Amino acid sequence: MPLIPRAALGRRLTALVCAATVLAGASGCATDRSAHRAHSRHESGPADETGPVPTGTWAGAGEPVRTSESVLQIVAHPDDDLFFLNPETAQSLRSGRPLTTVFLTSGEADGVNAPRKNVRGAAAPARKRGERGDKAVYTEARQNGIRAAYAEMATGDRDAAWRRTVLRTAGGGRAELDTLRGHPDVRLVWNLLREAGSLTKHRPHSLYGLWTGETRRLGSQLSSAGPVTGNFHYTRAQLVDTLVGYLQRFRPTQIRMQDPTPGRLDRNGKYADHQDHFAGARFVQEALVRHADDAARGRAPHFTVSTYLGYFNGGLPHVLGGRTARGKLRTLETYAWADRAERACRYAAGCGDLKMVPSTQHLGWSHGIRHTDGESTAWLRAAKDGSLTAYSVLDGRIAVRHRPAGTGARWDAPTLLPATGIDPSLTSVDLPDGRTALFGTRTVTEDGPGGYRKEVGWTVQAAGASGGSGFGPWQSLGTPEPGDLAGLSDISAPAVAVTPDGTVTAVVRTSRHQLSARTRQPDGTWTPWQALGGTGLHGAPSAGVDEGGRLYVFATTAKTVLAWTRPSSGGALSGPRATGLPAVTGRVAVHPDGHAAVRLHMRAPVTGHVRTARIGAAALGDASGSSAPVRPARVTDLGGAAGYGPVSATPLPDGRTLLAARAGNGDLQTAVVDERRGRTGRVQPAAARVRWSRTGFLFAGAPASVPAPGGRGGDVAVLGLDGRLYWARTGTQGTAGWRAA
Repeated sequence: MPLIPRAALGRRLTALVCAATVLAGASGCATDRSAHRAHSRHESGPADETGPVPTGTWAGAGEPVRTSESVLQIVAHPDDDLFFLNPETAQSLRSGRPLTTVFLTSGEADGVNAPRKNVRGAAAPARKRGERGDKAVYTEARQNGIRAAYAEMATGDRDAAWRRTVLRTAGGGRAELDTLRGHPDVRLVWNLLREAGSLTKHRPHSLYGLWTGETRRLGSQLSSAGPVTGNFHYTRAQLVDTLVGYLQRFRPTQIRMQDPTPGRLDRNGKYADHQDHFAGARFVQEALVRHADDAARGRAPHFTVSTYLGYFNGGLPHVLGGRTARGKLRTLETYAWADRAERACRYAAGCGDLKMVPSTQHLGWSHGIRHTDGESTAWLRAAKDGSLTAYSVLDGRIAVRHRPAGTGARWDAPTLLPATGIDPSLTSVDLPDGRTALFGTRTVTEDGPGGYRKEVGWTVQAAGASGGSGFGPWQSLGTPEPGDLAGLSDISAPAVAVTPDGTVTAVVRTSRHQLSARTRQPDGTWTPWQALGGTGLHGAPSAGVDEGGRLYVFATTAKTVLAWTRPSSGGALSGPRATGLPAVTGRVAVHPDGHAAVRLHMRAPVTGHVRTARIGAAALGDASGSSAPVRPARVTDLGGAAGYGPVSATPLPDGRTLLAARAGNGDLQTAVVDERRGRTGRVQPAAARVRWSRTGFLFAGAPASVPAPGGRGGDVAVLGLDGRLYWARTGTQGTAGWRAA
């Protein structure tokens, strides 16, 4: 696994990748020492080892929620899960629910279990000049490190025993299946294929070469002490068959995978992530299309999908701090056998990956976790009659759930719309005529590697339809990308807003790290894609409309938030404009705050606190810095439980705001705050006043919330890792707690 330290992203995102890699014994990258010192101040105390429990409003409110998920993680290399999926791997292990991780390749590198250069703090000296590696032995050492890390996360004992067996795969090969003794639902699957051996160099005999068809079959790389003793190979079709077989065997309700569309670097056009990462993820996508047919026929449970950012974390603000970050770092150190000098090893191959550099050089990865999709908070709608409709994605299809009005009403079973390949983020908007429109992206895999693409699209209710009924076919809006090869189809989920005149605007971030938009005119016609500019943008943009009808679009860079606006009288979006806001760690939430302003909610780096600021068009400055600097917006810190991910913010009829966001332990935290103008205090007093409550159960994607009927508070909903909808109503009269739909 090549290690990339945190670097400030410049205007062209050129500092993302440093020269050293683990494949070459990576160690020489510079460290952001000031960032490390800042993190140290937030990491006192032990690692977070406990599962979430309900607190505050949710403690004792109804029966505790107990979800029934089974999670399947599929990654390219040993340690991809620890760098890019954790702390969510640890959260699932602590929950006691089934978790299986599949490693597609052996990650054998050059076979030398040592860094290329001597590095202060490294667990081993540099490799000797001319030393020849043993790929089977190094494969076994990495496996030993992974087994120790999972055992420690699940039981607290890194030396807990595993049962190692041979698994005959659906593709005709062999895999190793490891099961933690005493914990039969904790499993590791070693798929044992060869890795590419390079981040970006041309390697035909690799997962990417197999995906494109440049190589007809990919061979195996066995471990030195594993139960699989005979070599094998897979064709493209056989690897997909193998993955479908894993899905059928382990029956997941949630699949975690790496980013299939990571894009390219602006500076040199090289992949922004390891070629094994996104090629492996694309194979998973093809397998999921087939597995979705089983789910549709009732032969498999419904499932959700989460995708995770890879190397790009290294150039973005740190997400994690405190005990959550410390727990993730400790797991990485266990995998890396960082205490080699003090801890004897009973395995001839070694007890971990000694290529790993000291933790101070990979804080961008170990202190980061970002979902690359599924971060919309606009998927729950409330009708005037008090009914609710939730729109989510199950099995790669839009799932519609409806709850009629009334105190004793029950949610309908989900209805799945016909379109397939729908990506996890779904945004719903209300049109002026009362209909609902749903926007998202769809990944097209059925046309083969040459036709692979990610497109923006939408579906809208028929005239006169109500609730969740009457949606028409999925309509493609295309993509601003010239093709997959140009930018690896790296577009974000769309941000969508509707202005009072009926104009619908959909905005995406492109692989060039700029914005592009399409607009649906009041007469129903769509304009072509329009480039909006911007530099160094990442993640998904956000959009909202103030009470005067002005449209705002916000997008984040590594250092700040930029804005685009369009006046209520119409015209083109103009920008980027400077907001004066500090760095944030994800998508911002936007809602109206008066005639000429909107209110934003966002996450602070490191602490994960929720912050809020009021932004008006008149206060925006020149993003190029050529004019007078913008006066920074006043940012209020609302606290929170060191979480990550987007914030759902819903204005309530009484003037307060219902907030819902992920906590550091993976469960949902909620709060109701008074953000009416003139009542927000300074940063520390505001954070101290806000009372956050925890739900105590894990969920997928992002929360959504709406005002409850009759001005009685708010309704908040999440999708559980088991694919079920969970919702609660909270208000001045208390709450009955969380219930499954």
